[in-house]
Amino acid sequence: MTVAAQVLRLLAGRGETLAVAESLTGGLVAAELTSVPGASQAFRGSVTAYATPLKSEVLGVDTELLVARGAVDAEVARQMAAGVRRALGADWGAATTGVAGPDTQDGHPVGTVFVAVCGPSDAGKVTALRLNGGRADIRRESVRSVLELLSGELGGYASAQDTEHNGGN
Repeated sequence: MTVAAQVLRLLAGRGETLAVAESLTGGLVAAELTSVPGASQAFRGSVTAYATPLKSEVLGVDTELLVARGAVDAEVARQMAAGVRRALGADWGAATTGVAGPDTQDGHPVGTVFVAVCGPSDAGKVTALRLNGGRADIRRESVRSVLELLSGELGGYASAQDTEHNGGN
């Protein structure tokens, strides 16, 4: 069973739903989730807030935080997860933000990624990642990491690690 299938099974079993906010992954998390038959039982939808202003305008991320720290930040990821949860009326929110490359962003090197989840109690958990590989590898590993983080929070078999990864390996 894939991590996406595991997450959806756990959510459906609990009668809970999920919404996703994506930046560097550009919709790949939503695509992974919707590739699972029956995903609509638990997956409400996603927001791809690729442009930094959308993180504030659509997801409610604090504008002053974005100005001070930029979009590649642990607290930004947490606020994205909380914001998409509220915006789409889900029990759980998950978010990805980071630098897939080829260039640095806001002083952060390529491979700097933050993944976050926010649950029904509005408590959030963020994992910082330093990923290796090319753009596609970093994006793919970000998808896997956010789904594993969520699975761990739901009591599943996987948990994201805040160690260095060789993208996808």
